Amino acid sequence: MLQFPKSATISRWLWRTARNDHLILLILALIVGAASGYGALAFRKLSDVVSRFFWRVPDELVTDRAMEMASWHILLVPTLGGLVIGLLCRYVLPGPLPQGVADVIEANALRNGRMRTPQGFAAAFINSSSIGVGASVGREGPIVHLGAVLASWVAQRLHLGPALSRTLLGCGVAAGIASAFNAPIAGVFFALEVVIGHYGLGAFSPVVLASIVGTIITRVHIGDNPAFILPPDFVASFWELPAFMILGVVCAGVAILFMGGIALTSRFHLSVGTPEWSQPMIGGFGVGLIAINYPEVLGVGYAITDNALQVRYTVELMLVMACAKALATAISLGSRFGGGIFSPSLAIGALIGGAYGIIAGGVFPELSSTPLIYAVVGMGAVAASTLGAPISTVIMIFELTNNYEVTFALMVATAISSIITHQVFGHSYFTWQLAWRGVKIEGHREMSLLRTRKVKDVMRTDHLVIQEETCLFDMRNQFHDNHAPIFVVDEDKRLVGAIGFDDLADAALSQDINRVTASELVRLTAVVLTPEDDLATAFGRCQVQHEEHIPVVESSESLKVVGEVRMRDLIQAYNRALLDARAAEQGRS
Repeated sequence: MLQFPKSATISRWLWRTARNDHLILLILALIVGAASGYGALAFRKLSDVVSRFFWRVPDELVTDRAMEMASWHILLVPTLGGLVIGLLCRYVLPGPLPQGVADVIEANALRNGRMRTPQGFAAAFINSSSIGVGASVGREGPIVHLGAVLASWVAQRLHLGPALSRTLLGCGVAAGIASAFNAPIAGVFFALEVVIGHYGLGAFSPVVLASIVGTIITRVHIGDNPAFILPPDFVASFWELPAFMILGVVCAGVAILFMGGIALTSRFHLSVGTPEWSQPMIGGFGVGLIAINYPEVLGVGYAITDNALQVRYTVELMLVMACAKALATAISLGSRFGGGIFSPSLAIGALIGGAYGIIAGGVFPELSSTPLIYAVVGMGAVAASTLGAPISTVIMIFELTNNYEVTFALMVATAISSIITHQVFGHSYFTWQLAWRGVKIEGHREMSLLRTRKVKDVMRTDHLVIQEETCLFDMRNQFHDNHAPIFVVDEDKRLVGAIGFDDLADAALSQDINRVTASELVRLTAVVLTPEDDLATAFGRCQVQHEEHIPVVESSESLKVVGEVRMRDLIQAYNRALLDARAAEQGRS
């Protein structure tokens, strides 16, 4: 009868019982997907609670509520809310705060997918509170971060290795995006494109399952409608292609100015020495000043995005609202409010695209599509450039709008916008955040590709194995003019160590050849691998220990030698990964 373990050895019991780590990973993906889905629901509820406390309405109705309030009240709420958030971050909650998608990318690249759970939950509270008090930020990034924190907690509780922990982190990200946008396909591709960094089959399947579970939970509790309900529409003519290309250029400029505004706000606080605890209060005051005349800038911005898609504004008002929303978001994020950037970038892009569409329609009325099409293309192009995720953004916009007709126009504008933004600004918003902190993740994309391959893929089986009692004469014959080391095993076939060619040569010159045995010459091996270890792990261990020939054992328990890995094989695999990463980077840019 099976007995369940009572300690942290539960992970070992799982692997030995199931005898299939892929099956276990799929099961864990289902668990993480469910946890992230309900985490997203809890995040929404918490922001509603904070919003009801400060505004007396849920966060989605803050705009309507602000239109009925006195100017002093609109100014007071985000200012007072910012003060409370700043004091909580400074004196109560474990820092550094706030946190978001950039921290997830850093955890995947530099910390083996591990995140600190107390800080993660504190970040969720700060992010939801920032939305509740009216800061011009998005909820999607914080929900992604919360999903990643939950996934990391599961991985740490089960003592999973780095490769599985990173994959599970991607599951939390995918489920978070799927839950936030009701978009399962976009959740998968966002996790693979932005966080995991590759599309390997080992990561794809569990990420898909987690995204589906997160979507199901959202649809059961909230509904299955897309975020924006749009009337059927289509691109009027392929002759519009130049117009969409120009829109891509415009959106690149908007994205660059938008991210530059956030950077400028951060530099302002740094240059004047503003205390961190007071920055959200100052930012809240700035947002309140803007909201007095344009209350639509408060909160996540879905209302302003929907109005832009429905073309309820004039050209002039669209341009003014785009500037107001961009300024309010730059002030909020640059002043250490918690929250994401995706929803604001959608709103800004939709406003710019809608205004562009009205102007284009006035110049070429016979060839031009409706402003709705341009608004959809604009919000996709700005969001893709800001997030640095063109593939997942195109898919996400399709799922948000359920409009396939606009896809080719969206792809054209997104490609051009992403290229220009990358060449001019050099960063997405997330990589800029990491660079601002002095965090470098260059080179880790290549290592992430190495993690998709196993030691068994490059393992050699022509290794030499001898017993401890083998004499020097027999050892000499074993080499067969091959300078690779001989692996020494005991009577139970367990690895003892290795004997190199130099060891054998020294013994032959200084000792009686008939009396020397392998047990006297063997040296311990600094590195031992198993067939299921990933190549990134193998490469790192060999670099640290400066080993050229590494034994591969059946398992860490049996220590039965089944093969050998050579450093030059790992270098070749790394070079191939480097070329693949550069090709993928060129494809994205």
